[in-house]
Amino acid sequence: MPEYNKLVRDRIPEIIKAKGKSCRCSTVRGEELLAGLEAKLLEEFQEFTASSRALEELADILEVVDGLAHFLGSSFEEILELKRKKRSERGGFEEGVWLEWVED
Repeated sequence: MPEYNKLVRDRIPEIIKAKGKSCRCSTVRGEELLAGLEAKLLEEFQEFTASSRALEELADILEVVDGLAHFLGSSFEEILELKRKKRSERGGFEEGVWLEWVED
């Protein structure tokens, strides 16, 4: 059975009603919205790993990241720019470098 009482995409109520079903929704703001987005990010990550890493699920993760950026007063584009800057300074993850230890 699906879990309810959680954050869903904006058009989900419309889609449910178009199928002849009824639902009850409310709108959350502030810390409740932030908590919902954080929970949704974890949910989408679990769906991604459970789906044999389907790209559609990866897209869902990016949609939640976009929502988090908006909540924090930023944008997905600004997050991508920060990503580019960090990649330029520290690299990406394509080479599979695994840090085993560091000596002081």
